[in-house]
Amino acid sequence: MSDLSALIRKLDLDEKIAQLNGMILPALFSVRQEPGVDLSTEEGRRAAFFVDIDRIAELRPHGLGHLSLAWMLPLPAEGLRRVFADVQAKAREVSRFGIGTLIHAEGLNGLVHGTGIQFPTAWAQAATWMPELVRRSTFLTGAQFRDYGIHLCFSPVLDVVRDPRWGRVHETFGEDQELAAQIGVAFIRGINGSEGDTGVLATGKHFLGYGSSDGALNQARTSLGRRQLTDEFAVPFRRAIDEAGLSVVMNSYNEIDGVPAAANPWLLTDLLRGELGFTGLVVSDYDAVTMLHSVYHTARDQREAAAQALSAGLDVELPADESFRKLREAVETGLVSEEAVDTAVGRVLEVKRDLGLVPDYVPRRRLRAPEPLDRTTATAVGREIAEHAVTLLENDGTLPLRPGTKVAVVGALADELRIHFGAYTDVANAEVPLAMQLIRSGQVPGIDPEKYIFTELFNTRIPGIGPRFETMTREQHPDTPTLLGALSAVPDLDVTFVDAGSPDATGPIDADAVLGAVRDADVVVAVVGERTGWAGEHTAGEGQTSARLRLPGNQHELVSVLARAGVPLVTVLITGRPLVVPDIAEASAAVLLAPLLGAHGPATVADVLTGAVEPGGRLPMTFPRDTGQLPLFHGHPYGSGYAHPTGRRPGYNDLDDGPLYPFGHGLGYADLRVGLDDVTLSDDGSTLTVRTRTTNGGDRDGSTVIQVYARDEHGSVVRPVRQLIAFARVAVRAGGSTETVLEAPVSRLFYTMADGTRGIEDGDVTVLVGTSSERIADSRTLSVPALRDDAR
Repeated sequence: MSDLSALIRKLDLDEKIAQLNGMILPALFSVRQEPGVDLSTEEGRRAAFFVDIDRIAELRPHGLGHLSLAWMLPLPAEGLRRVFADVQAKAREVSRFGIGTLIHAEGLNGLVHGTGIQFPTAWAQAATWMPELVRRSTFLTGAQFRDYGIHLCFSPVLDVVRDPRWGRVHETFGEDQELAAQIGVAFIRGINGSEGDTGVLATGKHFLGYGSSDGALNQARTSLGRRQLTDEFAVPFRRAIDEAGLSVVMNSYNEIDGVPAAANPWLLTDLLRGELGFTGLVVSDYDAVTMLHSVYHTARDQREAAAQALSAGLDVELPADESFRKLREAVETGLVSEEAVDTAVGRVLEVKRDLGLVPDYVPRRRLRAPEPLDRTTATAVGREIAEHAVTLLENDGTLPLRPGTKVAVVGALADELRIHFGAYTDVANAEVPLAMQLIRSGQVPGIDPEKYIFTELFNTRIPGIGPRFETMTREQHPDTPTLLGALSAVPDLDVTFVDAGSPDATGPIDADAVLGAVRDADVVVAVVGERTGWAGEHTAGEGQTSARLRLPGNQHELVSVLARAGVPLVTVLITGRPLVVPDIAEASAAVLLAPLLGAHGPATVADVLTGAVEPGGRLPMTFPRDTGQLPLFHGHPYGSGYAHPTGRRPGYNDLDDGPLYPFGHGLGYADLRVGLDDVTLSDDGSTLTVRTRTTNGGDRDGSTVIQVYARDEHGSVVRPVRQLIAFARVAVRAGGSTETVLEAPVSRLFYTMADGTRGIEDGDVTVLVGTSSERIADSRTLSVPALRDDAR
């Protein structure tokens, strides 16, 4: 607590507790009765709406620690700045010592608000394999947070996820800890600044193992051992702490070996603060503390829930104070000590001090002046992410489309804009009020609005709402075409549209009509996918788990019918997670993945289809052939999974082993080949240096991602068959070649050994270089000495 100890001693217990919980911004929403305004109408309520700042003193008389759900304020930019400034002033006024409030918002792919700068979603960011590009985007996001007066960005999602049935895959950086670590570190550096001086702090979430729940059910148990959690799933957090100064972490909703993450001392204290060396603030995911009582039944009441969470190492309850309001009782009855409260308060105040929210205490780093919002640059960066995220999965030479080609574009999603957006976007955010209005007014069949709670929104189906969401999306992005519109605008293509096949369809395809409509085309482009979001009829998103990873509606049947047309078929797959699509791969001459690119999606996909842009994406996750293979990932241990360098292992008797598309896979239009020149080990045995040469044998400029994997050939505990340890995107001009040197610390191969120490034992390590986890160009084996992790 250092110099803040004196201030903490001056706070009474109620003032301390006030720093450890939040208040939701909607608690301040009110309507003002004005003459002539009809509050029974939506228009009248909007006209009378205001934020009642004075209620802060009533609701939080001892101080306002945190303001949650800040993005739910339906105001333009200037209105947001004004309200947040007024909230801040009132919070300081209420506090005896003038302590300000931490204002939170979501920023996974830009500020979640109608005025927020938007980028392609996290899964698409990972598909670029370009950390520096991600850093550039999040720097712009952080600038907007600072401009509005928001302090905590509740991103990135550092969960390693290997089961695509989980609906939140698109919020993650994929299955591999190294890719997630490098992209995550870059994300945080963009938000925080390289010196932690931007005035905004990123929040790493969700600690830990949230994306590996039983059955991929959201918030369910995680059945992983401590070694796997530490050596694989904690890696992005470890690296973010060490390399980016991560100072805020959010717990996960799951339970591990019978102990919920929100009250797990091994997780939040021994592992996070002990082994990983974290010294910052741990905040709860929304309602996670209350769930100790209401869901997991490890606490008999909210008082016990508060005591369990605080004792385990969780500092702040969000979004409000459902359980932490009972902390005074918990202290007075001996369930938790006031010293534990003081420790948590110290962590809150350290963050507030460093953001300039504690009077008379100077931030440890001087905060830089706010950056002006640069929307022109943001648009260019978003487009660059999209171009390097679009992933060509199959191609027999049909793509790119040639000038003069007669193209039949088939599928309802070709003329839909909403399909390109995920959750945690401006679009999804705008949909929530409409969905809640329909629920609360009793317009959703089977739902009792009197018993409904907000968190059930994610699981509630609202039939028929899709067209309204599409209209709202077009209103929010009036200058963004659909994919059909973007292709139709290409001057040297002859485009016709066939409106057949839909994720909403319940009936069969009219095969004769479809085949007749595409008969004269040179190429058919089928546009298929699934919708991702928070509310409505989405099949992916928070709270959405799929037992079968198939395209909804009659889209599989559509592709099957089109395969009979005798015309080359190009399938555009719009999704934020792997799906089971072997039938589509077999039917298609080319398959192009568009991984939720937002407003940048339609034009970028059109440019890739026509060859104006090189498809740059590489898969951040493995595509399975069947749901029964899950979990399926490239870095599985010896004796498990599908790759067995030391011999054959039993596989499935009804399915070919291995993935449909492996991790790291992605094709281009240029003829690029990667070769391995040399691998050396530094004199102290700590660093691997890999020298490669990439040659372009064609007549088109292009780029690829050099991927360096390593395999520990022997260990006292079972090791993975491969680990990604380094990667780099390299661009090569037509007919040229370039040398690339990649370095990787041997510590990327460290693991928890049988004696509990962390490091690597002496022995052979094979280094593999290629352009995917399975497309390996060459390898070298060299001897590595034993090394130990003595950093802690």
